[in-house]
Amino acid sequence: MIILGMLLSIAVIGFFCWLLFTLAVFALPFFVGVSAATWAYDTGAGWLGAILVGLVAAGLTLGLGQVLLMIVQPLWARLLIALAFVAPAVLAGYHATHGIVKHTMPSEIWQMAFSIVGAIAVGVTAFFRIAGMAVPASTGKKSRKSPKCPHLG
Repeated sequence: MIILGMLLSIAVIGFFCWLLFTLAVFALPFFVGVSAATWAYDTGAGWLGAILVGLVAAGLTLGLGQVLLMIVQPLWARLLIALAFVAPAVLAGYHATHGIVKHTMPSEIWQMAFSIVGAIAVGVTAFFRIAGMAVPASTGKKSRKSPKCPHLG
């Protein structure tokens, strides 16, 4: 029974790490959506209106980021756009890792060290996912047609 508990714990930790790395790209749209929903609720939109405003704001943020990454040509501008998405992911990664290690390590120095390593890992993963969004999908078509052989018709 103890072995089953340990295996289940490892599986759950692995699932949450996968979830953290997968959702890190959406940290900026999430923060924008929550901020917009809070603003809408405070101005009297009600719960439903706040949820709708938050969802629209988050979707527009993600969509605008993807469009900008595809349209903008200078590398420095693309890096700034990617940094806007990666910075909140690094912050979320730091706090998620710190939340885990503060329950497992008594030393605050080691908690900080592991939290920084976790933040860097989440940031690098988010950067590569954002960079992957900037690459247009290939259509599978060849750019040049091969000339037809005049003898075969």
